[in-house]
Amino acid sequence: MQSRFCFNAPFDPTSRVYDPALAGGALLDIGIYNINVTRWVLAMAQGHCPQLTKMEVEAVLAPTGVDQRIEATLYFANGVTSAFVCDVTTKADNAFQIVGDQGSITIAAGFSMATRATLQRNGEAPIAVQRDHAINGFEGEIVEAIRCARAGLIESPAMSHAESLATVALMDEIRRRIGVRYPFEA
Repeated sequence: MQSRFCFNAPFDPTSRVYDPALAGGALLDIGIYNINVTRWVLAMAQGHCPQLTKMEVEAVLAPTGVDQRIEATLYFANGVTSAFVCDVTTKADNAFQIVGDQGSITIAAGFSMATRATLQRNGEAPIAVQRDHAINGFEGEIVEAIRCARAGLIESPAMSHAESLATVALMDEIRRRIGVRYPFEA
């Protein structure tokens, strides 16, 4: 898998993007989408997200000490890799691509809010799927939260607490490796 999520936020040390007191940085602001989609694809393909076996991470830090750019490659059991870039100083196509031995799936620009994906099977014509948002792309999360609240659930089966914790643990490890700590962390 390969993905990019980048936007250009002019440097302002008091903005949520660059202020360490506000947990600023590219990883927590937008890199979470790269990681969540990676883990979701693996869970859909294999029934669960396999164990992370190795990680390579490089970062550029802002003058405030938060990460403004991260390039990472995540290596999972079964030989699966996911390379991603998240950056708050540049623009990119912000696509997500899944490449396998039988073809590829590309979630077009703005994959976190995309309405179109293209399946390209080896030797076949591409198949595009369009699914427009009912409102703005967040309605699925809102509908699920309302459903869970009405059902008295404290956890959604679609996004378990364990999955949320696994994502946070991965992001914490990335931050540890690049040396980003927030002033409120113990």
